[in-house]
Amino acid sequence: MSWFPKWRRGSSAGGSGRPEQAAMAHLEQFVASRRGVEAFIEQPTTMTKASILLVAHDGEWTRRSVPDVAWARRFAARLRLPAYDAGVIGYPQRMRDYNSRRKPSR
Repeated sequence: MSWFPKWRRGSSAGGSGRPEQAAMAHLEQFVASRRGVEAFIEQPTTMTKASILLVAHDGEWTRRSVPDVAWARRFAARLRLPAYDAGVIGYPQRMRDYNSRRKPSR
């Protein structure tokens, strides 16, 4: 019996340096089905892995963990997305506006 068997098997990024196929397909589908998508690359911290945040023209967004920052930059370059360092640039106002519109009215 193991205390942390999930950690030993790996996570969504896997040990191979490639994200799960489902996560990769989701990111590609998000880009293909929306216009004006930009990539915001989030650096890893002690608590989280590197991740990529994709934001469409209307503020709709999605986030997935990635193996590393270099992978995220290659992904953005391959799909010809503008890529920004989220820790330097921050998040776009349209994303916050989208989140505000999605909150239930009280």
